[in-house]
Amino acid sequence: MTSLSPWWRGGVLYQVYLRSFADADGDGVGDLAGVLTRLDHLSWLGVDGIWLSPINPSPNADWGYDVSDYVDVDPAYGDLALFDRLIAEAGERGIAVLVDLVPNHTSDRHPWFLEARSGREAARRGWYVWADPDADGSPPNNWTSVFGGPAWTRDAASGQFYLHNFLREQPDLDWWNPDVRDAFDEILRFWLDRGVAGFRIDVAHALVKDRELRDNPPVTDDDPELVRRAGQLPVYNMNRPEGHDVLRRWRTLVDAYGPERVLLGETFVLDLAAMASYYGNGGDELHLAFNFPFALSELEAAPLREIVARTESLMPADGWPAWTASNHDIGRFPTRWCDGDDDRARCGLMVLLTLRGTPVLYYGDEVGQVETEVTGDAVRDPVGKRWPDRGRDPGRTPMHWSGEPGAGFTRPAVEPWLPLGDAVHANVESQRSDPASILHLCRDLIALRKRDHRLVDGAYAELPSPPGTWVWERGGGPAIAVNLSDQEREVHGLRGSIALSTRRDRDGEGISGALRLRGWEGVVAAGR
Repeated sequence: MTSLSPWWRGGVLYQVYLRSFADADGDGVGDLAGVLTRLDHLSWLGVDGIWLSPINPSPNADWGYDVSDYVDVDPAYGDLALFDRLIAEAGERGIAVLVDLVPNHTSDRHPWFLEARSGREAARRGWYVWADPDADGSPPNNWTSVFGGPAWTRDAASGQFYLHNFLREQPDLDWWNPDVRDAFDEILRFWLDRGVAGFRIDVAHALVKDRELRDNPPVTDDDPELVRRAGQLPVYNMNRPEGHDVLRRWRTLVDAYGPERVLLGETFVLDLAAMASYYGNGGDELHLAFNFPFALSELEAAPLREIVARTESLMPADGWPAWTASNHDIGRFPTRWCDGDDDRARCGLMVLLTLRGTPVLYYGDEVGQVETEVTGDAVRDPVGKRWPDRGRDPGRTPMHWSGEPGAGFTRPAVEPWLPLGDAVHANVESQRSDPASILHLCRDLIALRKRDHRLVDGAYAELPSPPGTWVWERGGGPAIAVNLSDQEREVHGLRGSIALSTRRDRDGEGISGALRLRGWEGVVAAGR
């Protein structure tokens, strides 16, 4: 068994996108009662914690990421009593529950903002970022919204502009204001007192804005394509050094509840040094920070090897990596990394579950669920409505529990909030009965982590390997070799026998000298 404590260092996390996980009441939308019905699956799979997408009341301009009440449950999902029951029943199965915290912005229908825009002298006016227009009436600076267009909307009543780094329905809070900080202290305590294990912090890298509201500089040809899309470098509306003060404050608050509580940050930065900085000095900020350069890489040996090596070199001494390949914003790795190929998806899971750090699975990853095309009137995502080629709906469609009508997500005659897609190809029910399935590979990889602590807390050491392959050792014992190419390759340095192979037809095979790997094949060697 793993020797790591607290649980999140040795455990596996699992993201539940609530609207699409399990619909218990038959309205086509997932809910907390649905999660309760699927806890046995999560326990069988072996996950140690779940992260719930926002459960708070919301007008759903951005599907829960525009919060109108931070201390309640949206009626579409249930109520606080049902949430308390989920905490209890998950705990009985050894599963911790994290909730999504959205601190950068509120809904424009939140009572705080309704009061703030009632007049320049309103008590909570200073809870949001307001600014006068330029002399010509234009916005105060050149900042652009992540969702397109200026990051400023003019308030007709007062003549001032308010800031929104995302939709205009998501006004940004002013984190320079001590009252905002105090209010969120109480919000964190509310959920911690109810028994949550911690928080996934939305937009953790962008809370504090430049006090002088200076213009962002333009991008250059050397910047990543994802950055160049915006036309400017977000150095003044995001990634401000003062934001670390907020995270340090929260770390102190959360640590007072004990070492089992955790802060997991959405640190959507493409610079690994910047990502590592969110762990703080001496472990005084985030416990875990998402590594987006890893998640957004191609499933290729050379770039992944380089990202992991650099992450290891930059991580603070007591820092702990967090790895994911899918989520509700970047889509599903079986599509993005693997083009729907099952052998590639198996290799992706083996990589994710054998690196040093905490892996975070996205619902459906365990069966290799691919994205579903969503077009026309079915589009729900505001990004997809503006830019169809960038829409996030395809990675948010309902979980495939079975191949039957409704896919086990909802009742057969009910139309779900997003299309189901091809549930016959990859679903839990059919793969549960097939020991050679992706689902069983995922479960057995998680179980192997629990049996051999070196796969959790053992040091990562890269071993030499030919092009297209990636081989590493963990704690001087088990070794992992993946061939991320179409061609057969020969690797060296593995010992003992094969504990797990991605295609399951080589499990238990002895290793003597060189090991030949077929295209898109991976193995975990038991080692000494």
